[in-house]
Amino acid sequence: MNRCGALGLSFAPALLGLAACAPAPVQIPVEQAEQVCMVQALDARAPRTQVGLGVGSHGRSGGFVRVDLSSDQILGRDPAQIFNQCVQRRSGQMPTRSLYEQPGWRVN
Repeated sequence: MNRCGALGLSFAPALLGLAACAPAPVQIPVEQAEQVCMVQALDARAPRTQVGLGVGSHGRSGGFVRVDLSSDQILGRDPAQIFNQCVQRRSGQMPTRSLYEQPGWRVN
């Protein structure tokens, strides 16, 4: 083995030790995670649209249309599954209520 290879192997245990000391992800209370994750579930359900129109004092007008699609919606993922995974990832617990029982969720 060449000198560089031996040197690299001598650092491997130190690097593994540093990786083990990496901070654990910060978890939030499950109720707070449910509120945060509701946005992801809503994004997976339907595109968000905005329309704007304006008229200035000199007769100038302008407008815009904006449509935002999430990758979850494009892939056809289930909003309830996205919600459950998000809450568990952020809080370390399963949601206290299903997505469909959450305040702010409604089926159109």
